[in-house]
Amino acid sequence: MSIVTMKDGTDIYYKDLGAGQPIVFSHGWPLSSDDWDAQMLYFGEHGYRCIAHDRRGHGRSTQTWDGNDMDTYADDLMTLVEKLDLKNAIHVGHSTGGERSPAISAGTALGAPRVGSRRR
Repeated sequence: MSIVTMKDGTDIYYKDLGAGQPIVFSHGWPLSSDDWDAQMLYFGEHGYRCIAHDRRGHGRSTQTWDGNDMDTYADDLMTLVEKLDLKNAIHVGHSTGGERSPAISAGTALGAPRVGSRRR
């Protein structure tokens, strides 16, 4: 099982399939990374690296009492992006997953400074 551990000890589960330009999929409440399987299969077969994670409190990630807010979700996603050293990633989000994706995309596009997070 692929896991990245956050500063507060929360384990974030993720799937990482394929090779090529990365596409990062972020789910909404109350879903998990499994809800992106069809899209990951399609894009993986068409030359993309596909990453989807279970945000904290969802799926196979740590079920947390604290940190279930948009800032922490964005921080968790940014940590995952940094740990996997994703460059030029396309971010796709659904519902609350879409809320986090534009800030992360802006912060990682071609090495731009981070935006949209408490950690600046």
